[in-house]
Formats: sequence, structure tokens, C-alpha cells
Amino acid sequence: MPIFFGARRAATVLSFSLLPLSLLAGGTPALAQSAAQPAGSASSGGGWFVPKQPAPAAPAAAPRVVRRAVPEPQEAPQDVPDDGGAQNEAAPVLPLPPIPDSPNLPKEAPPPAAVIGVISVPSVMRLSTAADEAQRVLGARRDKLAAAAQKEQAGWRDEQQKLQNDARKLTAEQVQLRERHLQERRAHAQRDFSNRARIIQEAANVSLNQIERELVRIVRQVAQAHGMNLVMHSEQVALHIPEQDITQEVADQLNKVLPHVFIPDENVDPEVLAKSGKFPTTANPQAAEDQVPASAPAPKLPPAQSILRQH
Repeated sequence: MPIFFGARRAATVLSFSLLPLSLLAGGTPALAQSAAQPAGSASSGGGWFVPKQPAPAAPAAAPRVVRRAVPEPQEAPQDVPDDGGAQNEAAPVLPLPPIPDSPNLPKEAPPPAAVIGVISVPSVMRLSTAADEAQRVLGARRDKLAAAAQKEQAGWRDEQQKLQNDARKLTAEQVQLRERHLQERRAHAQRDFSNRARIIQEAANVSLNQIERELVRIVRQVAQAHGMNLVMHSEQVALHIPEQDITQEVADQLNKVLPHVFIPDENVDPEVLAKSGKFPTTANPQAAEDQVPASAPAPKLPPAQSILRQH
């Protein structure tokens, strides 16, 4: 019985050894391992003739073939730009059409020597009685609007909480109807408060425009009285002497000429008031200048620019 079993195993090993090497090395590594295992057991059994295997390296070649099929990770190509790649890119080549040559200009009279004055517009606004009045009136309107908005928001939340408490007693149609009413109420309140806030802001612009126009005129007059041809903001000047500062003089003159400003009433829309034709509008500011007779010819200075909105 042992002899027969040993001969059978030897025949099995011999048949595996005659298989093509390409089959052992190619697609059946498990089959090659099954052939190698009987060979090892036969060599340890003693006395049985077992032909030598072709080459033990053949089964080991299969994993190497598989590993070659998988692409190995490679380093980033050298031509990929790094963080400073944008700087290394070549500048685009663009057409450079010729431009005409500018001839030399004839000599003209030099400008007069600069006589400099400085002014602090924020300080002028703090000293202005008209600006203080506008701030008090419009600030009270803003506080009133904020209180009304908070009250409306609290009432809307109470109604929403009440609807949640009554939802079990109501049908689905009744709940949807009350929810729609709440949404309409909230949308209407938002439109109303937004419109009221716009009216307050436009009223502030009306008062600010009056102060600005008068301030530009007074700065011109004070500068002309002192022979100044250049007035700068004191916040932009590192050093100046007190005699160059005209802030207090401009504020005193502004309070004398414009102690109060026109502020539209609380329930009056400034846009509707502008369409009424009672006042000049920003569309025709020259009409406002024509209403004020010029007592003396104005000096030739640059066009008036905003000196309030820069602060």
C-alpha cells in the first residue's frame, strides 16, 4: 500500500513537471505551487525517485510580471511650475504701434507762489449748529423707527408662537391660511420699514447737501480774504503753523450764515417733494446758485468739489 501510494504521487509530480514552462510562469501560479508541494513531500519521504523541477525561479517570475503591469508612482515632471511658476512664464508678445511725438510747448508765466491754508472739516461739522440740529432730529427719527421695527418683530413672533400652539386644533387648510397671513404681514412690514429708512436717509442727504454747498462757498471766501490759493485738509498735513489753520474762522462764518438747515418733515418723501417743483433738485443744481445774488465777483478757483464725503 505505501509503495502504490508513493508511485502514484511520483507519477503526479512527473506529469506536472512536463507542463509547459509558459503555463507555470504565466497565468496559473496556484497550479505551480500545487506542483511544488508534492515534490517537497516526496523528497522528504525517502527512497522515491522524483525528477528535478525545471527551475524554481519560474514560479517566482509571475509576481514580477504582475508588478510590472502596475504603474509605479513617479515624481512630478520637472516642467510643472511651482509656486513661483507664474513669474517664470514668458511675457506675452503684443503689438507696439507707434505714437506721435509731442512737440515742446512754448514757455508760459509760472503759477503764483503757493499760499497754503489748512482746514479740518470734521471739526467744522462738530462746531456747526446746523449739523448738530440735523443730527438730533434725524437721530430721533432713526431711534423711533428702530423701536417700531422691534415692536413689530415681537408681535410677529407672538403670532407665530400662537399658531404653533393652536396647530393641533386647526385643520391643515386653516394652518396654511394663517401661515400665509403671517408671511404677508412680515413682507408688508419689511417694505414699510425699508421705505421709512430710505426717507430718513434722503432727508439726511438734503440737510447735508445744504451744509456742503454753503461750506464750499465760505471756504472760498475765507481763503480769498487771507490771500490763500491752496487749502488742504489738516489731517493730510504733517506740520503747519496756527496762522494757516482757518477751521475756527470757517465754522464761525458757517454758523452765522447757516445756523439752521431745512429738514423735510417726518412723513414727507424727499423724492415727492423734489417733484413738486418747490425747490431746486440735484438734477438742476445751477438753479439753486441762481437764486443767491452774487455780492462780489468770485475768485477764479477750481470747480467746487465735495469736502464732506471725504470724512
